[in-house]
Amino acid sequence: MKFTEEHEWLREEDDVIVVGITEHASTQLGDVVFVELPDVGTTVTKDDEIVVIESVKAASDILAPIDGEIVEVNEALVEDPGKVNDDPMGDAWFVKIKASDASQMDDYMDEAAYNKMVG
Repeated sequence: MKFTEEHEWLREEDDVIVVGITEHASTQLGDVVFVELPDVGTTVTKDDEIVVIESVKAASDILAPIDGEIVEVNEALVEDPGKVNDDPMGDAWFVKIKASDASQMDDYMDEAAYNKMVG
């Protein structure tokens, strides 16, 4: 897994990148009450806003960590946004992106570096 400074995690599965938020981000947000996902087939550029999350504390955007195409979204989060709090590093992934440039993954931290950053 790789991690961004914006507290997203990225996991390579076959030829797609699965994107979610970290336990730290989930805790900081508080109880998530709404998730808006992009449409499958959307082409994204790194740093595009792709997901909107609203919690009892704040609203937040998830940015595309890589260039590519959204090939799957986690519809279960629309029905039950609280999953983001229950399992942020597992079942509560947001999108799967078919990367147009997988080398962009090299720009992100490994778990040890991320843990050091959040201290």
